[in-house]
Amino acid sequence: MVQVIEKPARVQAAGNQPKLIDEYVGRVNSRTSEVSVARMQSPSGWREPGQTPEFDEYTVVLRGMLRVETREGSHDIHAGQAVITHCGEWVRYSTPGPEGAEYLAVCLPAFSPATVHRDHE
Repeated sequence: MVQVIEKPARVQAAGNQPKLIDEYVGRVNSRTSEVSVARMQSPSGWREPGQTPEFDEYTVVLRGMLRVETREGSHDIHAGQAVITHCGEWVRYSTPGPEGAEYLAVCLPAFSPATVHRDHE
């Protein structure tokens, strides 16, 4: 049966500044544990704690630049580009550019606060 998602659910974000997370598909909005799909809007200077999640994350940057730090280095992902981070690998996201960033994130399985394993800062 088709499930129409009328609107996203606003989800609380981690980080040093307010960031908007609109979950379209996932544990909160559609009770879906297999995958989550969310639109993120992060202001300039936003940074979240590092994490070692139990899910793969596929991210497409729509506007601005998203910085993705890993144990191997730092990657600046610009509008029109995408990045994949893998389950069990440490990662930290930030938006240091002047316009912040807007991006779509798909997590497999779905994002959960219990499986993100954020660093304590």
